[in-house]
Amino acid sequence: MRNSQWVLRCYAEKEAPGVWVALCLDFDLAAQAETLEQARAHLDAMITEYVDDALTGEDRDHSAALLNRRAPWRYWLRFYWLSLLVKLRRRLPLSRVAFRESRQLALAK
Repeated sequence: MRNSQWVLRCYAEKEAPGVWVALCLDFDLAAQAETLEQARAHLDAMITEYVDDALTGEDRDHSAALLNRRAPWRYWLRFYWLSLLVKLRRRLPLSRVAFRESRQLALAK
């Protein structure tokens, strides 16, 4: 195994009072929780389990397809719109947060 760093594009939105949804666009995963921190933590756990299962689990024969599964384009548009607003230094409503995650992942040779 070798270490590789992936940049995963993720964002979170507050969909209702007490309901945060965090999405990982690169693997089309979503997690829901009561707070932003909990949603991010749930998403982080999902990503770790998903990648580990894709590389070492029963589905490792299909890892190329699983690790290249992307979210629908409408979520990508929303992510890049929120990222643009951040770059333009405009205030985002507290109900929307864009974030990028760099993760160290162990990949099979």
